Amino acid sequence: MVLQIIDKYFPRLNEAQRTKLIALLPVYTEWNQKINVISRKDMEFFYVHHVLHSLSLALFVQWPKGTKILDLGCGGGFPGIPLAIFFPEVEFTLIDGTAKKIKVVNAVIEELQLDNVQAFHSRAEELKLKYHFVISRAVAPLHQLLEWSNPLLLSKSIHALPNGLIAYKGGDLKEELNNIPSHYFAESWPIREKISEEYFETKYLVYVSS
Repeated sequence: MVLQIIDKYFPRLNEAQRTKLIALLPVYTEWNQKINVISRKDMEFFYVHHVLHSLSLALFVQWPKGTKILDLGCGGGFPGIPLAIFFPEVEFTLIDGTAKKIKVVNAVIEELQLDNVQAFHSRAEELKLKYHFVISRAVAPLHQLLEWSNPLLLSKSIHALPNGLIAYKGGDLKEELNNIPSHYFAESWPIREKISEEYFETKYLVYVSS
């Protein structure tokens, strides 16, 4: 069963969520043959390496209705697309500096009829809107992500967790964490504490707020 690994960690998905998550694989398989946004060899592990990895954040944070999220450097749509499926009442904006990647993302949004997502070919510096959280996966070092994301954060929080950056990271984070200016609060959440699959042994979510 294609969603078995997702069901293991998210057993309470509703039918609409399940249907859309199942639809991701054929849509990405078709588009990836035209525009390579996911490594061909990685497609074999699509649900673990991309969907489950994206959704891991939902095991640490629950966003209320109306939360505004920016996926900075979304690539082919991860983590934004799976999270938008999981949080249908949260507003997601996905941006990337590569136009062909946004073409794929918009095709997925249209195919799955995701009405809580918009995607743009844009750089962070060009955005005029503001968000409660900026999320990012495999884009840049933390200090660079903070430079881009800080001007884009709303001052008023609607969540118990203050507005900030949440970055998906892997490996040894000491140097990156040490390079964060001292006036920021930062903490790392080991994904392995929530997901036992081997792939997540060295994967983290890093939350940073000012």
